[in-house]
Amino acid sequence: MTKILATVWSALLCAVLPAAYAQSGAGTGNWPQRPVRVVVPFPPGGSTDIVARLVSQRLTDEYGQQFVVDNRGGAGGTIGSEIAARATPDGYTIAIVPSSYATSAALYKLSFDPVRGIAPISMIGMGAFILGVHPSVKAGSLKEFIELLRAKPGSLNFGAPGTGSTPHLAAELLKQMSNTSFVHVPYKGDSPALADLLGGQIQALFASGPVFIPQIKAGKIRALAVTTEKRATVMPDLPSIGEMFPGYSASGWNGMWAPAGTPKEVVARLNRSIADFLKRPEIQERLRADSREPIHTTPDEFARIIASEIATWTKVVKTGNIRIN
Repeated sequence: MTKILATVWSALLCAVLPAAYAQSGAGTGNWPQRPVRVVVPFPPGGSTDIVARLVSQRLTDEYGQQFVVDNRGGAGGTIGSEIAARATPDGYTIAIVPSSYATSAALYKLSFDPVRGIAPISMIGMGAFILGVHPSVKAGSLKEFIELLRAKPGSLNFGAPGTGSTPHLAAELLKQMSNTSFVHVPYKGDSPALADLLGGQIQALFASGPVFIPQIKAGKIRALAVTTEKRATVMPDLPSIGEMFPGYSASGWNGMWAPAGTPKEVVARLNRSIADFLKRPEIQERLRADSREPIHTTPDEFARIIASEIATWTKVVKTGNIRIN
């Protein structure tokens, strides 16, 4: 009887355990077995949403399951990020976030640890912002612009597409490193800020290539520099701010992460998928049209970038006494 029971029990285990393992672990070779939610912490239509939809379509084609974009905007992107971070870490929720993920972590009190509370997967793209000024500004170079700011402290209005946005903190970092002063004027997005720059209500603005380049070519805006440490492909003839102020660097980027605890096998598979995705010429062309260079990283490298940026922006926010109203 004992031998019969042991045989039955062994048979039951052989039948049940594989099914239980397949249901409980997204890290099996069968992942994904149902649609995957791709949280984007901003409304549809923005650059992060565009990147997320490109990536999601590629992953849908690769895995044969739908990767569905779920836009959850609000509070500088923190609402969507918190939704993704609190999701079940089973491989069926991922997030695609912009560089403001790091600036928001410096400004808001989050319900999760923005570094240890996620499972980084990879960066996707990175690009410089351009420093543009109204033609009435009597500065033909970054050096002359800094000299003007020092000669007339607080006389120029420096716009930004929102308090706490990456362009805002990039401007604040420039102010702190150059020991200058100007008036910060926040807007709700790039479009109204650009309209006021063109109209002369503000004199300076950091913006991406797609926002600025048509106006620069038309002679309506004068470009002075890019925000990266070295010159950028978006406008290779422009000097970088880092050339004048070593250590200065502020970039716009997108990256993918999942909730902390997501199976390592899923993270590794998605990382490889991003690497393959970024090798495609049509994807490289699309990202460069948005003034971003394709950037693939390991999960550990992406984690270090996030931690470094949060530390930088936290210091900038504290030094500048910046608050979200």
